[in-house]
Amino acid sequence: MKFLDQVKVYVRSGNGGAGAVSFRREKYIEYGGPDGGDGGRGGDVWIEAVEGLNTLIDYRYQQHFKAGTGVHGMGRNRHGAAGADVVLKVPVGTEVLDEDKTLIVDMDHAGQRVLLCKGGNGGFGNTHFKGPVNQAPRHANPGLDGEERAIWLRLKLIADVGLVGLPNAGKSTFLAASSAARPKIADYPFTTLAPNLGMVDLSAGERFVLADIPGLIEGASEGAGIGTRFLGHVERTAVLIHLVDGTQEDVAKAWRTVRHELEAYGEGLEDKSEILALNKIDALDEETREARKAELEAAAGVKVRLVSGAANMGVTELLREAFALVRQRKAEVAAEGAEPEGWTP
Repeated sequence: MKFLDQVKVYVRSGNGGAGAVSFRREKYIEYGGPDGGDGGRGGDVWIEAVEGLNTLIDYRYQQHFKAGTGVHGMGRNRHGAAGADVVLKVPVGTEVLDEDKTLIVDMDHAGQRVLLCKGGNGGFGNTHFKGPVNQAPRHANPGLDGEERAIWLRLKLIADVGLVGLPNAGKSTFLAASSAARPKIADYPFTTLAPNLGMVDLSAGERFVLADIPGLIEGASEGAGIGTRFLGHVERTAVLIHLVDGTQEDVAKAWRTVRHELEAYGEGLEDKSEILALNKIDALDEETREARKAELEAAAGVKVRLVSGAANMGVTELLREAFALVRQRKAEVAAEGAEPEGWTP
C-alpha cells in the first residue's frame, strides 16, 4: 500500500430542497387551501478520525465529495427528505487545513467528528405563507445553497518515539530489532522512502509506538534529498532517538548535520528530549568504538549510547531509557492539565 500523507480535497454540502406550491382539491372537502410541504435539508459534510488507518491513500483517486440535495416538498403537506450526509474518514493524527494552509482542526483522537460544510436549509412551502389577507399564496421558498470549500488533509503519525539520522544510519534495522515491523532494509542510502511505525513491547507495562523517519541529508531544510517533508511525523513524539552510523569517519559531522536540519525545520523538534546513540558498533573494534564515542560526546556534550540493531546489542537498554522519558513527559503533561500530544487511548 502506498503511503500518502498529504492530499487536497474538495467538499460541498447539499442544497436544500425547494418548498412546494400546492392546493387541496378533494371532492368531499368543502374548503381547500394551500398544502405545499417544505423542502428537505441538504446533507452535511463531516470528517471523522477512525482507528485502523495510517495513510490517506483513500483520497488519491477521489478528491471531490458532495453531500445529497434535499428532496423538494410536495402537496398534502408532505415535507421532503433530508439529503444524505458525507463522512470523510481519516487516520488519527490528521490535520485539516484551509486552502491557504490555515489549521481548521487537528483530528488527534479516535471518534472525533467535525462538521466541515453545513447543508442548506429546505425552502418553506406555500402553507407557511397563508393568512387572513393572503389565503391562497402562490409562492414558496427555494432551498438554500450548500457550502463549498477546498481543504488540505495532512497526516502526522501518532508515535511516542521517533528515529532520526542520516540515510543508512541503521534506523530501519533498529526498528526491525525493536518491534514486529518489517521495513525495507538494504545497504544503500534512502532505503526508507516513507515513515514506518512499529509497536515496541518490552513488557506488559512497557509498550510504545516507534516511528522510523526517512533519512535527512545536508540541505534537507532547503529541499535536498527527500527534504524535511516527513519530519512532521515526529512533531508529536515525546523523545527522539538520534542514530549515528559508527562506521563512518566523521561521526561528529553526521550529528551536526542532522541537528542543523532539525533546528532549521523548527516546530519544537530542536527542543525535544534526545537520546544520542552510536550505531553499528558490531562492525567496530574496541579501540575504534571508544574513540568515535568520545569524539561524538565531545561534539554533542551529552552521553552517547552504544548500540547495534543488526546484532541486537544495547537495543533493549536504549528502548527502556526512551520509555522512561516518554512516561516522564506524560506525567508532566498530565500535571499541566492538558491533553498529551500523540498519546490517545
